[in-house]
Amino acid sequence: MVLLNLGLPHFDKGRLLLVTSWKMASRGVSSLIHDKAYVDGQWVSAISGKTFEVLNPSTGSVVGVVPDMNADDADVAVKKAYQAFQSWKETTAKERSDILRRFYDLSCQHKDELAKLITEENGKPLSAAKGEVAYGNGFIEWNAEEAKRVYGDIIPSSVSSNRILLLKQPVGVCGMITPWNFPHAMITRKACAALAAGCTVVLKPAEDTPLSALALCELAEKAGCPKGVINVVTSCRENAAQIGKVLCEHPLVKKISFTGSTYVGKILLQQSASTVKKVSLELGGNAPFIVFDSADVDAAVTGTMLCKFRCSGQTCVCANRIMVQEGVYDEYVKRLADRMKQELVVGDGFTDGINQGPLINERAVQKVERLVKDATSKGAQIVLGGKRHDKGGNFYESTLLKNISTEMTCTQEEIFGPVASVMKFKTEEEAIEIANATSVGLAAYFYSQDLTQVFRVMEKLEVGMCGVNEGILSTVQAPWGGVKESGMGREGSKYGIDDYTEIKYVCIGGLQ
Repeated sequence: MVLLNLGLPHFDKGRLLLVTSWKMASRGVSSLIHDKAYVDGQWVSAISGKTFEVLNPSTGSVVGVVPDMNADDADVAVKKAYQAFQSWKETTAKERSDILRRFYDLSCQHKDELAKLITEENGKPLSAAKGEVAYGNGFIEWNAEEAKRVYGDIIPSSVSSNRILLLKQPVGVCGMITPWNFPHAMITRKACAALAAGCTVVLKPAEDTPLSALALCELAEKAGCPKGVINVVTSCRENAAQIGKVLCEHPLVKKISFTGSTYVGKILLQQSASTVKKVSLELGGNAPFIVFDSADVDAAVTGTMLCKFRCSGQTCVCANRIMVQEGVYDEYVKRLADRMKQELVVGDGFTDGINQGPLINERAVQKVERLVKDATSKGAQIVLGGKRHDKGGNFYESTLLKNISTEMTCTQEEIFGPVASVMKFKTEEEAIEIANATSVGLAAYFYSQDLTQVFRVMEKLEVGMCGVNEGILSTVQAPWGGVKESGMGREGSKYGIDDYTEIKYVCIGGLQ
């Protein structure tokens, strides 16, 4: 959405919104855009009447305006979700499954509009946005099926007149806080598991990408989701903390699910302790990507391209510390540089052939600049890129750094940008020691054609997920989550729904 191309370089905010609305309609997504939050089956404004703008990170133009809610709004949403829970928990698994199946069908019917909306508010290339919608819709379908498979158990009793039963029951109202990098998939992965189990949801989407969440509310309503079962509270960055606090400390909320930084996750965990809630956290990572001398180097480079540059490097499982054994180091760096030059194209996500969009905002660009500056000041060499893109705004060049050392900040923090930083190592033991020398443990990757090495390394890496000769881990069938300070709990797979249930033990006596 390049406004200067419209021949309207100067206009007020109202005019900007009109132009934006026209452009959105031309891209086929306006029918799913909402300027209200969604609470108790109603499209509502903030109690305060305040709003905030959602910006396109590629152009800086306004995509939409949504309510700027606060703690009072969150409290109302929780109470409405609690009321809805009293009837929703009594529905049958088949009824919930049918609603989720209709939700899936509608999301598939509107997949193009949903993808375009993601590109508008997140900036990722349209092809990537379509991939995210397909992935996110998979969680709706998966949980529609899992709703019918929440099985209890019968345990043999040591007393002949007793019977021991285990029932799985929905935990209750679930507070959810989702990130901006996958504004469709992170919601469906969490909320649909909760709905399938019989829980109700109060969700606070990231301030950068609330429109995708509201679009999903419309489709869920059309699918027959009763009022109050799913609620979305929108807010600006400044009000996010107070809404999170309400969700964590409210006595009617029984479960918190959060995807985001380790720093924020620790705060939410502390706040949730006041009411002893169930908590699921998918927090920061610092993924090692190890290439051994025994690796297929071409395959490793392909895996790096997929793993590092998806969403312009803005994922929690991106390759963050690329570690290459000295025997193939030079070859790997050369081949990666060649592939980056040939394949990575930066620009607006709606432009054909683009596969690298902007970073989400100015803060993200400044962080990448800081990490690259720190690395080069400590001896890293820039092979490619290394600065803001000449397109300006939130665009940053696809960057390759070599001669990285563990003293550099880019090996200690998530880069969250299109920067591949490559260090050299000598032995397998050294690689494992470096990989595990971090307080987080979300994902890891390594490439090796030595089968004995594969089993040794995969067992020693301290992570929740590990890709072996594979750069993409995401799939609805597998459990998603980390160890150490990367969080607790798992999402997706047959295990994901368990975090939204409680096990009730029932002992029936006197059965003579």
